[in-house]
Amino acid sequence: MFKRISLFGVSVILSASVALAGPHDRKDLQVFNDVAASVNRYAHFTIFDDVNASIKEGVVTLTGHVTMPYKRDDIMNRVADVDGVREVRDNIEVLPVSQFDDRLRSQIARAIYGNPNFWNYAIGPNPSIHIVVEHGHVTLTGVVNNELDRVLARSLVNQFGVMSVENQLRTDAEVRNAIERS
Repeated sequence: MFKRISLFGVSVILSASVALAGPHDRKDLQVFNDVAASVNRYAHFTIFDDVNASIKEGVVTLTGHVTMPYKRDDIMNRVADVDGVREVRDNIEVLPVSQFDDRLRSQIARAIYGNPNFWNYAIGPNPSIHIVVEHGHVTLTGVVNNELDRVLARSLVNQFGVMSVENQLRTDAEVRNAIERS
């Protein structure tokens, strides 16, 4: 069984379907749920980090971006401690230190979460829209309620003269469809 999850604070998105059915299905699903819970409980995971995990027969591959090296190490250690994880492959990249990128992150977060259309997304310890900035290039990840919110978030980012914007936000409907397909 092969599952891929994106971890955004409290949001867990199933983004790939089952490749093979077999005796590992139940075990991988349990590991999947435990890995998601472990990362979601990590106190230093912020809207400026994005972590994805794929699981196949107990082997967890972590990908994404974090703002500090200790976050990558902590997340990897947390996942390695999950019962049923045989191996952890760490492909999480640490974003480079940059005052320009830090300023962009703050400006974009204020623009998005300061907009009345996004106030409901800011509820909770880990809001559902994540902002990854690397050398002035912005990637938006997470889940929004509808297509209008996805387009509005992208337009709010463009006002800061960023190098590029990759909008990987998904709607609730897209997430539900991905889960149903699995």
